[in-house]
Amino acid sequence: MMPQWTSDDTVPFSEFSTERALEKIKAISKEPHYVGSQNHDQVANYLQKELQNLGLQTSIQEGYTLTEWGNLVKSKNILARINGSSTNSKALLLLSHYDSAPHSYSHGASDAGSGVATILESVRAFLYSKKPHKNDIIILFSDAEELGLNGAALFVTQHNWVKEVGLALNFEARGTSGPSYMLMETNGGNAGMVKEFAKANSTFPVSNSLMYSIYKMLPNDTDLTVFREQKNIQGYNFAFIDDHYNYHTAQDDIKHLNKNTLAHQGTYLMPLLSYFSNADLNTTKSTEDYVYFTIPFTFISYSFSWVLPMVILAFVLFLFLVFIGIGKKILIVQSMLRGFIPIIGSLIFTGLITFLGWKGLLQIYPQYNDLLNGFTYNGHAYISAFVLLALATTLFIYKLFSSKKVAVNHYVAPLLIWLILNGLLAIYLKGAGFLIIPVYFGLFLFGYYIITQKSNKTLNLIFSIPALLLLVPFIQMFPIGLGLKVLFGSAILTVLTFGLLLPTFGSFAKKGQWSLLFLMISIGFFAKAHYESGYEVGKAKSNSLLYIYNADTDKASWATYDVNLDSWTKEYLGKNPKPATALNQTPMFSKYNSGFTYAAEAPKIALQKPTVEFLKDSTAGNKRYFKLRISPNRSVSRYDIFANEKMEFFNLRANGATHINQKGTRFNRKGKKLLSYYVVENAPLEIEFNIDTASIFDMELMESSFDLMRNPLFSITKRASWMMPTPFVLTDAVVIKQIIKPSLASSKETSAIAISQSTINETVPQSAKAVAKPIKPIVQEKSKRKIIKPASKIIAAPITIPISKPVKKERLIIANDTTKVR
Repeated sequence: MMPQWTSDDTVPFSEFSTERALEKIKAISKEPHYVGSQNHDQVANYLQKELQNLGLQTSIQEGYTLTEWGNLVKSKNILARINGSSTNSKALLLLSHYDSAPHSYSHGASDAGSGVATILESVRAFLYSKKPHKNDIIILFSDAEELGLNGAALFVTQHNWVKEVGLALNFEARGTSGPSYMLMETNGGNAGMVKEFAKANSTFPVSNSLMYSIYKMLPNDTDLTVFREQKNIQGYNFAFIDDHYNYHTAQDDIKHLNKNTLAHQGTYLMPLLSYFSNADLNTTKSTEDYVYFTIPFTFISYSFSWVLPMVILAFVLFLFLVFIGIGKKILIVQSMLRGFIPIIGSLIFTGLITFLGWKGLLQIYPQYNDLLNGFTYNGHAYISAFVLLALATTLFIYKLFSSKKVAVNHYVAPLLIWLILNGLLAIYLKGAGFLIIPVYFGLFLFGYYIITQKSNKTLNLIFSIPALLLLVPFIQMFPIGLGLKVLFGSAILTVLTFGLLLPTFGSFAKKGQWSLLFLMISIGFFAKAHYESGYEVGKAKSNSLLYIYNADTDKASWATYDVNLDSWTKEYLGKNPKPATALNQTPMFSKYNSGFTYAAEAPKIALQKPTVEFLKDSTAGNKRYFKLRISPNRSVSRYDIFANEKMEFFNLRANGATHINQKGTRFNRKGKKLLSYYVVENAPLEIEFNIDTASIFDMELMESSFDLMRNPLFSITKRASWMMPTPFVLTDAVVIKQIIKPSLASSKETSAIAISQSTINETVPQSAKAVAKPIKPIVQEKSKRKIIKPASKIIAAPITIPISKPVKKERLIIANDTTKVR
């Protein structure tokens, strides 16, 4: 499925060298380099120099974007361009992001230093070979992918080159090892892309249309998604997903990156770069879909239109063979019906055993819940253990409900089940249409026995190969990609595969002994998993800790997302911490919707709160218009802005950016979160919007700095060598939480004049009094003018002041007791 070798730095300069690519990854992944960090700029400078060393002219694109996830950031894209001989052809885009994941100290070696290095090394080899090419080649190292695909959004919405892009190749990672899977990204059909990919003749293609169909049904989050959704630019994603437990963690470093996996990325890009730099990129567009799949060194495809006819033909062939078998008295109806007992029994028992078995293991080993992605360090041992247990169970059931050598009558049931499954797939998931192919080979074996009344072991073995090649990889892929919670699916697929291979397994005369053998091997893998169930250096336990100061209550708390507290978190949360129910009233965004689990009182630390200024607060018609600026007074990394879900926002702009999917004036959001702003160079956040006058202003902010471990105001104990920060959540952070309160005193477009209630009666017309509304003036942080809250109610009303020169309409603060107003 992938190279089992790596090329060294002595290979010809015209070829991809894994070792040369590794050297680039080492430079990129020395330190975490998330957006806003000092190392981020260092990596950006390094990549510019690497491109310039190749003789390319580089450019930088910077700007703010507010993307679909509600994340705002100033991205810094790095671009270069290789001109082709044609002046009217579309350009090929080589894409990968260079920022690492925030919060968790990820070094970004695999995600996506491997992608950047693959492009750099492939482009170097391509330029050295001096192959003529007609298409321009655009290189884009995008920024802020980890935050919300912001760098890709910046390029797609604001760069002139995007109009010229005809196809994109995106290199990503969701783990640190395993084969790299190819996934197509398209709004239309994939037929053109399938044909062109086949022509490129990649050496080790690993992909199938089932993955493509599922991918199109799910919400996606790669840079290439932005190109497809915003500009209908299609392309190919290449990503590896094994060792998923290292994804977005401090273990995403050069030590954990598999060299063969990196070599696999190179085997994709080198032939694709050579082919697509000269191909007509318009031919990749199509309205038709193709089924496709790979077997070693081969890429096979055919039209979706073949899927249903192939299933119907298989049904007809099956019924014909059954009819012939009954006519020749080889098949007996009662025996065929009894054949459903072992296959259905095996499916039910193995599914239940695996599902309940994994639930039980989570109780026995509660530390498995520490890994949010759901794949444990010993996950491969558990896959082997449960698959072998499924085989042992199935063989034992077949021993109980069948003869020593399974009659052909019992083969009817699994064939029929597979035909029904393929019929459903042909209707609802055509991308899985290739699963009918091993069924055809099963039908050929079935027919051979019906015609000859003999079973040929060699033929059985040969005709079992398609099922092994097409089905067995999914047994391992499902739990790796989706987590061990779907192990029951692997067990069920194991039984279904066993059913197709029944002519081979059925020849096992001593099924009880084979069942016992598989059971013993399974127990061995369970023992191996138990031995590897602990934590160690390189297989670290994740934990989390935050310091949260509530500026409104003047109280501080320690908080964590961890279910299982360890010695490090207990040092701050104590042995019996309280549930963090109150903190979850304003939920923080995370990939797995993780909420705070425990909290404990913390000492108050003198933190500099942010300055909130209302630059505009005015009313026109039934709308109230705001512009506010939030400025940090310490080094910060992120702002999270929340608002009551009943508030509706219109014409929202944040640091000049509108939402990438904004249609109309209403700002669409999910839940309380309005936006998250990732701060670069401590730049303030400016938000401009309007709301209905009837809407109650109810907003709050969280200001976070990712420096709990190194902040001089704190003395946090260093984690043990077998611990690491929890990924996918805000951790190791110092957080200030406070309500955002409108204040006329801080508004630069309004002024305040204090007068008494009697003055109102003398000056304000009755019509003005009728619309007067009570407000609460607030002393704003660092405000030059100070308003002391009066004991009695304060009323605001518009009045007209006769003066010699024109003035704007303003709002007045009118108090009942002027002695308490300055």
